[in-house]
Amino acid sequence: VANVRELRAISHSDRKSDKVDAEKIARYARLDPEILRPIAHRTVAQQETLTLIRARDVLVRLRTGAVNSVRGLAKPCGYRLPASSTLTFAKRCLAVLPPGLAQALGPLLQQIADMTVKIKEYDRAIKQLTETEYPETQALIKVYGVGHLTALTFVLTLGDKQRFQRSRDVGCYLGLRPRRSQSGDSDPQLGITKAGNGYLRQLLVECANHVIGPHGKDSALRRWGLSLGARGGSHARRRAVVAVARKLAVLLHRIWITQEGYVPFYAVAA
Repeated sequence: VANVRELRAISHSDRKSDKVDAEKIARYARLDPEILRPIAHRTVAQQETLTLIRARDVLVRLRTGAVNSVRGLAKPCGYRLPASSTLTFAKRCLAVLPPGLAQALGPLLQQIADMTVKIKEYDRAIKQLTETEYPETQALIKVYGVGHLTALTFVLTLGDKQRFQRSRDVGCYLGLRPRRSQSGDSDPQLGITKAGNGYLRQLLVECANHVIGPHGKDSALRRWGLSLGARGGSHARRRAVVAVARKLAVLLHRIWITQEGYVPFYAVAA
């Protein structure tokens, strides 16, 4: 199956038709099938498990929208709701709201509490899957900042660990490499491509934020990321987070292949 992102000559043609497209694809395949950048389909079991993860993401986004709506509805009445985690948001809000607002916002807060319970059930199911159906994720969880959700999503999104010749290609596959538009003397510095699976890229960025954040454990990756962020500039930390996320993707794929234990200071141990 060809990757449609690589077939711009077909998708952006001014004489596009099924017959013309089929002829172009056949000519590409006769010349070199690698030009089509073939993709691999997941198995039915992998797709079903990935659907569970996506359903959890839908609930998380719905809960976030509901929390923001409750805060916005309380402000015109002169009440600024206290800062709290989403786990205790509904309980804390009901304790400080006046009776009138509590009656109006009570159903919304109850929905937020119910969604929190459902998200916890999804988390337990994901953890059980990593321990029973996908035991290879246990080696990935040992990496600082990576949890059950990220490890399982990583394995299911890539599907086959042998599909990449080098672990470095995983960062490019997930859109974590810089775009390039070099021509002559012009070689501008551009942002990342953002290709591939956006949800997995988001999870890796969240893991990278934790790695170089105030609560991250000491490791060679954390020190490297902090050194990048300390170079100065308005976007230094953002670039450091993306760079750490790319290194995390490469590291997780390498551990997935070898199933070796995670060593926080690999160079020192070597």
